[in-house]
Amino acid sequence: MNNYLSEFESLFREVLENEDIVLTNNTTAHDIDEWDSINHIYLVVEIEKHFGIKFSSSEILGWQNVGEMIDSVKAKKEL
Repeated sequence: MNNYLSEFESLFREVLENEDIVLTNNTTAHDIDEWDSINHIYLVVEIEKHFGIKFSSSEILGWQNVGEMIDSVKAKKEL
């Protein structure tokens, strides 16, 4: 498991209060019962705080899965 994926998994488990969550790059909100629209906002906020970055609305709306979220973090961290 890559480093970003394991960090995301920890954040998802914390925010969604479910220690059984296992993420892959292809994981979507449909795969995790607790991942609703409200919790999505909490996830974005925690990811931004954890990595010290900010996302635009268009970036957030464009994500189809966890892999795309990670790609956005990687792109911002490389700037």
